[in-house]
Order: sequence, then C-alpha cells, then structure tokens
Amino acid sequence: MVRAAAVSALALVLSAAVAPLLAQQAQTADTAKAASDTAKAASDTAKAVADTTPKITFDGYLDGYYAWDFNRPYNFDRAYTTQPARHAEFNINLAFADMRITGSRYRGRLAIQYGTSVQSNYAGEPIIGHISGSSVSQFLQEATIGYQISHTVWVDGGIFFAHTGYEGWISRDNLTYTRSLVGDFSPYYEAGVKLTWQPSAAITAQIDVVNGWQDISNYNTPPAGGIRIDYTVNPKATLSYDNFVGNVGADTSATQMRFYNDFIAQYNPSDAWQFAAVFDVGTQGHSTSDGRTATWYGTSIIAKYHVTPRLALVGRVERFADPDQVIVKTGLPSSFETNGASFGTDVALMPRVLWRTEVRGYWSSGRVWPAHRPGDYSRDDGFVVTSLALTM
Repeated sequence: MVRAAAVSALALVLSAAVAPLLAQQAQTADTAKAASDTAKAASDTAKAVADTTPKITFDGYLDGYYAWDFNRPYNFDRAYTTQPARHAEFNINLAFADMRITGSRYRGRLAIQYGTSVQSNYAGEPIIGHISGSSVSQFLQEATIGYQISHTVWVDGGIFFAHTGYEGWISRDNLTYTRSLVGDFSPYYEAGVKLTWQPSAAITAQIDVVNGWQDISNYNTPPAGGIRIDYTVNPKATLSYDNFVGNVGADTSATQMRFYNDFIAQYNPSDAWQFAAVFDVGTQGHSTSDGRTATWYGTSIIAKYHVTPRLALVGRVERFADPDQVIVKTGLPSSFETNGASFGTDVALMPRVLWRTEVRGYWSSGRVWPAHRPGDYSRDDGFVVTSLALTM
C-alpha cells in the first residue's frame, strides 16, 4: 500500500507540472491558427478588391502617307476610296488616341480621331436639322459602354466599329494598306446597341440594332439591324457571315428595304502565309430606274506572304459592280463596275513602326474615274502610296 500511495502521489505531481505546459502549447496552436485564418481572410479580401478594380489603358496611332494618282485629279481628291484620300500630298491618313476601361463586369472605350480618311468616310453622314451631320461625329472613332449580362453574353451601346466586313477601320490591322472596294462600300462604324454571345471558344454571335447603314445621325424613323457569326473551324481557318437589314429611304419617300449579305473565309496554313476571301451581295427595293429591286455585289481575294519576321509581300484581286448606282453614285451615265488589283510590301522597321507601300490599279467598264482636266473621265485609274505608321 505504501508503494501504491507513492505512485499515486508521483502521478499527481507530474500531472500538476505537465498540465500548464500542455495548456500553453494548445493556446499557442490556437493563436497560430487564428493568425493563419486572419492572413487568409486578408488575402481573400485583397483578391476581391483587385478583381473589382478597373483596368485603364491608353493607346495611340499615327499613320502618315503620300500618294500619287496616275490620273492626277484636278481637285486632288481621289474618287471612290477613303484611303488614300488625297493625291500628290503629304498628309495624315488616320490619327487617334483612345482610353479603355475594363472592370469585373463592365467595359468601355473612348477614341478620338483625325485624318483625311476620316473626313472622306464620314462625308455621307445625314444632315437633317441643326444637330446632325459629320461636324462632331467624325471625330468619334468609338464611344462605347458595355455590361456583362452573363458569363457568355455582353451588351454594348454607343458608337462602335461596324459588325460587317472583313477589313477594319485601322489600316494597321488589315492585310493590305488600302482597303478593298467591298470594304470601302460597306459600313465601318455604327451607332446603336449590340448583343454579343460566345457559347464556345469556336463560335461568336452578335445581334445589332443600329441607326442605319453607317449612320450616326438619323434620317428615318425605324432602326436597322443585323447579325454576325464567326466560326473558328480550326486554328488555321475561320468562316464568318454578317448581314444588314433596314429601310434606307427617308420617311418622306417610298420604303427602300436594303438586305446586305457578307461572306468571309480566312485561312492561315502557316506562320508565313495568310489568305482571305470576301464576297458581298445586296439588294434594295424600289431602287432601279423603273422602281424595281436593285442588286449589287463585290468580291476580294487577298494573299500575304511573310518573307521574314520584318518583311511581308501582299497581293489582291477584286471586283465591285453596282449597275443601278445604289451604293456607289457616280453621278454619271456610267455606273461603277470595276475590277482591281494591288501589290504591296510591309516592312517592320521597329516593333512599333511600320512602313507600307502599295501599287494599285482599276479597270472599269465605263468612264467613271476623274481625269486631270475638269469634266474629263477615264475608264482606268491607278496610284502608288507609301505610309509610315507609329503605334503608341
């Protein structure tokens, strides 16, 4: 019994000595876990703040050029194309500065622009009333606000690049320096609302409700609309379709319903080669000389070969035919029915500096190209242009 009592006493002593140590260790562990949880919560909060902080970026572009038109138009304005717009003149084709903002579920872009291509392209803006026309709108390249409705759907409104066509407004982003006839005779910009849906990485679909056919100022009551679908067949090939449907007649005249269709194929078999083919066809009611439906069409095929990372060669063949002068109003007995071809070189002098030169010719069925003397017109025309562009 004495031995048992001694063992019990020893156990009590050890328990009294160890218990505070165990309690201190447990408290230390709890403190460490609490500190870890606090750090994790702070990290999560920082991430949440970062996710909701908008990203703001600034960009700029400057494209200067000199062009020589072989017909030497007497007033120095080149006909039927927006780029290059002037003959025998050093000038600015396009200059713009923009700001973009991107948030967790919103986006926007404001871009201010200037240049001879801008003045030429916006010359057709309707002027009805005192607050319309190109006097202000030509300086707005884009002014858009977008909101993400769901993970795959965005809605954007304002003034934005057109949903139609293959060649865009910024020459830097096109295969050729000058734009094809099918590009110049279809919209580059729109004003309205668009809904963009991307159900998969391969498909993007868009629905647009706009003021009209490349119109910011309005001249009739009902809005126009259109769709675009881009399908990435594989990493080398993309197919696209877009259209435009709307009345282009004034409210005081008969309805002239325009239905335009645009088919685009892009194929890049390797890093060296790029190919693109475009075919447009459109109809418009009450637009022939006898009041029937008019039809026009255009096509362009472009091939570009990158000789080296800094040098590329590009060629193009094209045709545009508008026998009823729906899109191209010559103001002459002859309509615009023209074949064309071009050859160009692109030299990347530095990562942000691009030097492009192009020779281009046109052959028309009628005398539609202004010649050197006022009142004279030629069936053919051609020009050479060289451009130096800086991306900022």
